[in-house]
Amino acid sequence: MSVKIRLTRHGSKKRPFYRIVIADSRSPRDGRFIEIVGHYNPTVEPPEVVLKNDRVSYWISQGAIPSDTVKQLMKKNGNAGEEAVAS
Repeated sequence: MSVKIRLTRHGSKKRPFYRIVIADSRSPRDGRFIEIVGHYNPTVEPPEVVLKNDRVSYWISQGAIPSDTVKQLMKKNGNAGEEAVAS
């Protein structure tokens, strides 16, 4: 089972709100997930990103692979797991 750290879309039409989740790579974008580790709100200024740094670090150490978007969010905000993402 390949585990990914990725976004799931929530919110109404034209008002997106994303949860950052740990999910099996085979599950659909907004489908089943293992754990919620944060959220991302691009509609506020500046965009809000909240992560549970300890859980993100744990999942990365277990082999979870962040999506490109989640990688950028982690780097931009200087959150945990950045060292593991860079390598």
